[in-house]
Amino acid sequence: QDSQLVVKKSKTDLALAGIQRTSALTAPIMLLSGHGGEVLTFRFDPSGKFCASGSHDKDIFLWEVFGDCKNYGVLRGHKQAVLQLQWTPDSENIWSCSADKTVMLWDAETGKRVKKLVGHSSFVNGVCCTRKGQSLAASGGDDGMIKVWDPRVRGAVSNLTDTYQVTSVEFADDGDRVFSGGLDNEIKIWDLRKDDVALSMVGHTDTITGLRLSPDGTMLLSNAMDNTVRIWDTRPFVDGSRCRLVMGGHMHNFEKNLLRCAWSPDASKVAAGSADKMVYVWDAEAGKVLYKLPGHTACVNDVDMHPAQPIIGSASSDKKIYLGEIESE
Repeated sequence: QDSQLVVKKSKTDLALAGIQRTSALTAPIMLLSGHGGEVLTFRFDPSGKFCASGSHDKDIFLWEVFGDCKNYGVLRGHKQAVLQLQWTPDSENIWSCSADKTVMLWDAETGKRVKKLVGHSSFVNGVCCTRKGQSLAASGGDDGMIKVWDPRVRGAVSNLTDTYQVTSVEFADDGDRVFSGGLDNEIKIWDLRKDDVALSMVGHTDTITGLRLSPDGTMLLSNAMDNTVRIWDTRPFVDGSRCRLVMGGHMHNFEKNLLRCAWSPDASKVAAGSADKMVYVWDAEAGKVLYKLPGHTACVNDVDMHPAQPIIGSASSDKKIYLGEIESE
């Protein structure tokens, strides 16, 4: 479970070779290996010093981003594949969800499980937590349920029923709304004060596989099996279509993995996983592909962008995670 350097060259060698370094990674590309199954979920923590990955092998690995990318912790407890994880805003805890029908809350410092939340009757595909205000999480699953959890309370504090399987959930920054995507191709905005759908955003023509709220909380990014990534305006009052941008180039395939997506911290770029083994990065204004990053030998399931440096992390069915630097704008 040791990470190895892909490029064994010092910074001075690279500088002499004319390669401009843009990040504090030890090498321009770092390989994090150790998972025994497909890596399905990956996130940098808000501090940017650590990252976490979840796999089909049921484990969550904690890694250092810099230095030798040490695998400093393993969170064990899920009984089936870990389908998604997210750090809390203070970097102290991690929420995870699994095909074992549970949602778990972990202490990222001790590696201990804080809470096991039971209530879904099938795979839990997505979990997210609030970025500010009251600490809540939401989860969505194949049972068509979206559940809102308060770690201090036993059982879900809200139960929202959708007609189709839910693949992805995101919390709005106001804490009163939850976005969901699933098999009916629509993105729903749920009002937690009424426990009902306030709005549906239509445009995707196939299953939505990933949702991600923009850094400022006004836009929502979606990835879907129609081979498009879209940006939606989620502000309360919008004239005309809420769909701001449609991007393409990446692929979904018969494997039907839940390919996720991510924003850069300044919202100038978006990224997504792809079944063609590439990591795609688009310009979030113009919608054109900026990068197609090679390296993985199987489907790229999740991507995340570092909160402070031009580093992109990717998780793949090849059991590997890459951290790679891109040009700084």
